[in-house]
Amino acid sequence: MSDSELLSQVPLFSSLGSDDLERLSSSLQLRRYDRGTLLFQQGDVGTDLFIIREGEVTIRLSSPDGREVSLALLRRGDAFGELALLDEAPRSTDAVAREDTALLALSRKDFHRFLEERPQVVPALLAELSRLVRRVTQTVHDANFLDARARLARVLLDLAQVQGKPGTQSEGVAITPRLTQTELANLAGLTRESTNRWLRFYAREGLLSYEEGRITLLEPDSLRLNVE
Repeated sequence: MSDSELLSQVPLFSSLGSDDLERLSSSLQLRRYDRGTLLFQQGDVGTDLFIIREGEVTIRLSSPDGREVSLALLRRGDAFGELALLDEAPRSTDAVAREDTALLALSRKDFHRFLEERPQVVPALLAELSRLVRRVTQTVHDANFLDARARLARVLLDLAQVQGKPGTQSEGVAITPRLTQTELANLAGLTRESTNRWLRFYAREGLLSYEEGRITLLEPDSLRLNVE
């Protein structure tokens, strides 16, 4: 897949035609990072939007005492750091390379130049910002109003929707990234012990299977009843 095709998958630029995508993709800079590299951290001054060309990235929040909460697991074609294109405010999260990763970087300077030339991108930009606000609002809602069982179910369903593939012999929906219980706990804002307990509960109920970090939702509709 070409850089312009990857760019077209970013909601911010999905309404652009092929000529505009080619023009904007010429401004992208390729950067490579080793697994575990801290790409940026909360408080850094942001200047670039990133698109994942290869690898995976974790977006997380961290506290001074070392606690972490993962907000998202991103893969090829996903973008992050969008707010850096709009202002010079500090980054609001950390971003870490979950494995060896190649990123395409778009600078604020190049984006603003493009925006002056193609102002029709503005509605798509506003729609993308609305999506970000909804995601943050949902995270806050879940943390405050859902119990541990429901929060884990929500995270599993969201992962299956974004990164799911048909399971073995088309049985259920397999969540494609292999996740440790610690990673899954961070995404749900739970302890590892609580995550393990509810994974075993859902497995006993026949709603999912979990083996060596591979999760398959066997009954997604039934699992969804634990959230509603």
